[in-house]
Amino acid sequence: MQWQQLHLQCAKQDIELAESLLLEEGALSISLEDAGDQPLFEPLPGQSPLWDEIILTGLFNANKAQNIETVAQTIAVQVNANRVWTTALADTDWEREWMSHYMPIECANNLWIVPKWMTPPNPKAVNIMMDPGLAFGTGYHATTRLCLDWLTDQDLTGAIVIDYGCGSGILGIAALLLGAKQVYSVDIDPQAVLATKQNAERNAVANRLQAYLPEDFAKAHGAGDIPQADFITANILAKPLMDLAPYLATLLKPAGNIVLAGLISEQLEAVKEAYSPWFSLDGHHSYDKEDDAHWHRLSGTLTVLPT
Repeated sequence: MQWQQLHLQCAKQDIELAESLLLEEGALSISLEDAGDQPLFEPLPGQSPLWDEIILTGLFNANKAQNIETVAQTIAVQVNANRVWTTALADTDWEREWMSHYMPIECANNLWIVPKWMTPPNPKAVNIMMDPGLAFGTGYHATTRLCLDWLTDQDLTGAIVIDYGCGSGILGIAALLLGAKQVYSVDIDPQAVLATKQNAERNAVANRLQAYLPEDFAKAHGAGDIPQADFITANILAKPLMDLAPYLATLLKPAGNIVLAGLISEQLEAVKEAYSPWFSLDGHHSYDKEDDAHWHRLSGTLTVLPT
């Protein structure tokens, strides 16, 4: 089957109307993409931030081809579209098309991230088998890679690790495969908790990983069911990282280590300041690829025990 795509470029305040009009005309699906190069950082659950200028694409089946141009022009006028155009889209195996975008990637020190349907290129390496579609943290994002690189430089033998903001669970799973004894993973998104458990099963480390929502984790830690950690990984966003600083300090052993990511250069000093009463964050590293060079991580040790 030949499909028809109608593309509209318009401002974000007109998107809701444009979506409604496309659905009224029989669009089978609608997708949004950035019309420029405006970064959007990982949203909190319930938030759906949009770019200022958006390309909206409606997918129609072949029988709409005869009047798709008329539909395009009519909707473009109603939503003040800056551009409007149509394209044909050949049918394909969409599941395989989606899977084709993911390939095994090598991180530092012989650590690989491998999509669950593929064979590891190097069976003797440390291979993390992941489902890229479940939650944030596939290993392809610079912030995840920064934390994975940091983990491979640590001596994790027998360590207790807390992964706060675990997403897919990739950092905790990596820690276990690199020698950690036990990982406690935490995320505010129930889907992330589920994804972490499933990925832990996939990597045969589920018996050493426990995943929690924050309130359940806090109760377990407060009851003494979760010991103080040797390491904390927190790949979130600057604002929640700053809010969490005093709490994360209570979760570490004296001289325990922490890595923070999800940061851009303009946020580094504010995050350092938030952690300064308890931590010495003397480690700083940025991603070395030009397209992702705005991402940074901070790392350091707990130097002052919280009172």
